Amino acid sequence: MPRLFTALEIPRDAAMSLSLLRGGLPGARWIDVENYHLTLRFIGDVEGHVADEIADALDRVRRPAFTLTLSGVGAFGQKKPHAVWAGVSASPDLYALQAEIERICQRLGLPADPRKFTPHVTLARLRNTSPADLAKYLSARGNFASAPFRVGRFVLMSSKDSVGGGPYIVEEAWPLLGGDSSRAASRTASASDASWIVR
Repeated sequence: MPRLFTALEIPRDAAMSLSLLRGGLPGARWIDVENYHLTLRFIGDVEGHVADEIADALDRVRRPAFTLTLSGVGAFGQKKPHAVWAGVSASPDLYALQAEIERICQRLGLPADPRKFTPHVTLARLRNTSPADLAKYLSARGNFASAPFRVGRFVLMSSKDSVGGGPYIVEEAWPLLGGDSSRAASRTASASDASWIVR
């Protein structure tokens, strides 16, 4: 079964800006630049027919393309930090897209995501990183901001059952209105297949 999630891809220029944040933090396992993404909705391990239902439902999303700016850095896990991330400047279009995808998932019977949507790009997974080292790292990089970039599509990604951090595979992509002119679908298995490829 594929482990699925919907996401926004990070374009090359913004990813290169994020890559400059790497280093200087003991216990950090840095995410490869090509695996940067912004998760919209984690779906998890689902059967192939459910994956196809989700993909078919996402075909009906009609949202406008929009501009996004990555801004600021932070961490998850106060007393025991476990991840460092780059944040996102406020974007009503981003929240509207995420909310529509959430509604679609719930209509298909997937349980609601218990966590509040906090848009971010994970930069590193942390292990045994001291809060003091983390505070020093964050304070030195708190003014981070990328150049604005256009979001022209959203994607359905799969990941291997691993600790996290990739590799991630784009299974299918949907253009936003005014974004990509062609439907850049790259599903690795069609609805006629018995199930999606297990990775």
